[in-house]
Amino acid sequence: MRRSIPHTALAVTALALALAGCGGQTDSGKGGDSGTVSSSPTPAPSTTPTLTPSPSPSASATGCAPAATLDVHDSGRTVCLSVGDTIRISLDGTAKRPWKPVTADGSGLQAVNSGFVLQPGDASAAFKAVSDGRTRLRSTRPLCATQTGRVSCLGIQEWWVTVVVK
Repeated sequence: MRRSIPHTALAVTALALALAGCGGQTDSGKGGDSGTVSSSPTPAPSTTPTLTPSPSPSASATGCAPAATLDVHDSGRTVCLSVGDTIRISLDGTAKRPWKPVTADGSGLQAVNSGFVLQPGDASAAFKAVSDGRTRLRSTRPLCATQTGRVSCLGIQEWWVTVVVK
């Protein structure tokens, strides 16, 4: 059976589509302070560049990121603290889907006063880094609101963060 589209035509079409996606933003002419990227080409360097990824500005070589406050979106992260630092946790819940109090399993952190929890279902905690160590902070809440006389699920949403104190 004969192919209806030759391989070169497919390759040329794919290349054209890939290049069409480049340079779609325009330059405002404000000298680079506009926050947009210029579509004009940049001259290539005279030597072949090495492609080494640059480290993330928020992460260290150990894979930790510094943090002072954590919320529900930080679940699964590993954060680093220095001895003497304090970390605060604020998990926003509801009366029908409340967060359990945050627990700490490990060493290096000491619970401190986190202030008041103003909304029913919220969990608030604070810990001070007192010595080198690793701690897993955890909390859970129901996936579904529980209501008397209604069908509900038994699913649990888990929140956890690993804290490394150095």
